[in-house]
Amino acid sequence: MAVLEQVTAQQAIDLENKYGAHNYHPLPVVLNRGEGVYVWDVEGKKYYDFLSAYSAVNQGHCHPKIVQALVEQAQSLTLTSRAFYNDVLGTYEKFITELFGYDKVLPMNTGVEGGETALKLCRKWAYKVKGITENKAKILFAENNFWGRTLAAVSSSTDPSAYSDYGPYLPGFEIVKYNDLTALEAALEDPNVAGFMVEPIQGEAGVMVPNEGYLKKAFELCQSKNVLFIADEVQTGISRTGRLFCCQHEGFRPDILILGKALSGGVFPVSAVLADNEIMMTIKPGEHGSTFGGNPLACKVAMAALEVAIEENLAENADRLGKIFKTELSEYAKTNDLIELVRGKGLLNAIVINDTEDSSTAWDICMKLKENGLLAKPTHGNIIRFAPPLVMNEEQLRNGVAIIIKTMNSFKENN
Repeated sequence: MAVLEQVTAQQAIDLENKYGAHNYHPLPVVLNRGEGVYVWDVEGKKYYDFLSAYSAVNQGHCHPKIVQALVEQAQSLTLTSRAFYNDVLGTYEKFITELFGYDKVLPMNTGVEGGETALKLCRKWAYKVKGITENKAKILFAENNFWGRTLAAVSSSTDPSAYSDYGPYLPGFEIVKYNDLTALEAALEDPNVAGFMVEPIQGEAGVMVPNEGYLKKAFELCQSKNVLFIADEVQTGISRTGRLFCCQHEGFRPDILILGKALSGGVFPVSAVLADNEIMMTIKPGEHGSTFGGNPLACKVAMAALEVAIEENLAENADRLGKIFKTELSEYAKTNDLIELVRGKGLLNAIVINDTEDSSTAWDICMKLKENGLLAKPTHGNIIRFAPPLVMNEEQLRNGVAIIIKTMNSFKENN
């Protein structure tokens, strides 16, 4: 079977459109190389990556330390499954639990698997520890949440594009308004509530940042009702918001912490669920697992990715550069009526375009950004998310801001 050694951009796009499912709508750019904060397309054009694979490449593209860990381990042992012990998993488990301050970790592969695992742990705990009657446990989710595309994830979604035509939906899930302590407090009065799963910042919803103190108070409300606080930090974790994980901004440790994406620096699918023994030990052998979860390759990659985040002070860099980014764009927004709002924390930010969700304006802006050498993508029609790799320096950040302002100016002139 013949395979094209080098395809043009249009050939690559045509191949995907013909042979792949149409479940994504990418910008028409075909990438074939990445290094640090940059990516290059097949024609050799260089771009700033301001999406970071939805925060999976916080450590930058092809970080040499992470790639080296991958290559070295791949030449020795890649997979044993959990049918046997391997010589890397225990070391990784000790490393990550001590780093984040938990008794145990349950390793998985993708972020959505981490979410599913957390929900199973929560339900097990509800019946084995809290004493809720079998099949009566409820888990609360914040309105406009997004944690994946499985049936459990879409069953907890309030976005029609995520859940439409996938019913019947899983029972036992209830929705409360995000950033609304009164609504949460009322929902927690139900004695069958076992957990509250929430993104500290709602990424896919458009980088929705809650009021200061909301997360800590929500955690305390859950504690008062013996309900598990489950933090979905798949996107906000690993230094993205200016802390190793976002809940640290408000000085508390969630009962269950879900990590993914940048846990591998974008090199290999790795996710993790962290909890203490009271929760984690409710699941017994044979009751949950994954063929690839905890494989030696993933463990070595994850340790290297976490070491990079710590050694290179990525949280501090995200905090410092994020303040510059937000300040610069907020000041500029005062001069351009097309920008309604700038919001975010660390290097997870978004601009809200003063237009309707069904408008093409945000898409058109992203197309123009691409022409000007910066890649970003709209969400919810009129919101553009900006999340560059955390290895970015101040000069690169300011160059990126200049490109955004130049692009926005061209739309200001045309409107």
